[in-house]
Amino acid sequence: MNNRLPALLLISVFVVATCGLIYELIAGTLASYLLGDSVTQFSTIIGLYLFSMGIGSWISKYFDKNILSWFIQIEILVGLVGGFSATILFLIFENVASFRIVLYGLVSLTGILVGLEIPLLMRILQDRFEFKDLVSKVFTFDYIGALLASLIFPLLLIPHLGLVKTAYLFGILNVVVALIVCVSFKKEIKAAAYLKSASAISILLLVAGFFYADKITSFSESLTYSDTIIYSKSTPYQRIILTKKNKVLRLFLNGNLQFSSDDEYRYHEALVHPGLQALPNAKNVLVMGGGDGLAVREILKYPQVESITLVDLDKGMTSLFQSNKILLDLNNSSLLSPRVKVINADAFTWIKAQKKQYDFIVIDFPDPSSYAVGKLYTNSFYQLVKSILSPRGLMVVQSTSPYVAPKSFWTVNTTLECVGLKTIPYHNYVPSFGEWGYIMATNPDNVYKKPAKYLPGLKFLSKESFDLMLYFPKDMAKVKTEVNKLNNQILVKYFEEEWANVL
Repeated sequence: MNNRLPALLLISVFVVATCGLIYELIAGTLASYLLGDSVTQFSTIIGLYLFSMGIGSWISKYFDKNILSWFIQIEILVGLVGGFSATILFLIFENVASFRIVLYGLVSLTGILVGLEIPLLMRILQDRFEFKDLVSKVFTFDYIGALLASLIFPLLLIPHLGLVKTAYLFGILNVVVALIVCVSFKKEIKAAAYLKSASAISILLLVAGFFYADKITSFSESLTYSDTIIYSKSTPYQRIILTKKNKVLRLFLNGNLQFSSDDEYRYHEALVHPGLQALPNAKNVLVMGGGDGLAVREILKYPQVESITLVDLDKGMTSLFQSNKILLDLNNSSLLSPRVKVINADAFTWIKAQKKQYDFIVIDFPDPSSYAVGKLYTNSFYQLVKSILSPRGLMVVQSTSPYVAPKSFWTVNTTLECVGLKTIPYHNYVPSFGEWGYIMATNPDNVYKKPAKYLPGLKFLSKESFDLMLYFPKDMAKVKTEVNKLNNQILVKYFEEEWANVL
């Protein structure tokens, strides 16, 4: 057998491990985009994938002859299944009732095929190395490949290629390995000509998919969104979709509506003005979340405000709302104001290092649909926020729907109270979302005085409308809930349960 075989096949181990983990990450990310609840989706995908690899490893004992030939065929299959997986899942999401069956079927099939590869490679190499050297070399390359995949997936692949192109790229790598092995060892392989042709055809199909990936993604997303998609991009943190119908813009993050331009003013006026109007001497304002700049737009209406610090994790989001002309018209170029400083950082990490105090703090994070976001609704986080709230300051938290999700809403209230803050809960009807909730909070010795009047020019908010917002009818009345803590994340559980019947 050719002396190049050991080195080439050890490189194959590296490629197999890298590609296998990439397919796993693609499936988990795509499932979290489409189905929500990233923790559940990733846990399920990882568990099923590893279990399927175990099945593949067990099946490998039945491959007795032509192992090198079988390895090449399996490598081609892995490339095709993994390469086309994201496309298949995006295209069928809106059209197949049993989407999860297809998702888990593809994950299982990929896992079985990858699980077959490593045992076959070890058997091919068993005569070239002592057993202890064989195991150490194979698993070293395997783990290095897994490390590489875990690093480049969020840092390079998703921001620059997206899910569909990434899947095709690594499908191509799988099949290229098969073709190289086939060409290099054609004398040792039966039906080498057939395998070379199969590899070449598979590469052409995957390359075509790679070049048409953007059109495939656009087409699949057009099936999901009823309005015309005018912008779409995957960042390391989320999938951003902007749609337009007539003059109405809608922003979706990971498939969830964030605002509609025809009624977002109702949400943002209610979020900002009841608090800031009550602070005539407020100079320093902090906004966490709100990367669209719409809350900042409202804050900039107050001339006494000298500085606004916006902390949003996703630079892709804030850059979009700092550069897109349509969106600049919507937020009045708020993020370009000299009074505004934009910081792209994780709010939990950022706030730990802060000593500056703020007169008004707006917390405008997405809903707590995952543990990654849920940590920003915990008592630990609110304790940090309290430490940078000026003694006479106010903070306000968007707190989901008190009508659809009363436990979720009142959990935010309970959690704020548990860190020693006095709360002022209120709610507001936003047509795109329904009844929506907010909670203002302040230090316990402060007295919140409702504004007697509001800035001229507001489209919705008034003294009379805010009086109604403070009243909670029976179907939104306060309920007893637990405190949301880092170690229990009870809010995420409540949120999933309550919104499951609506979404």
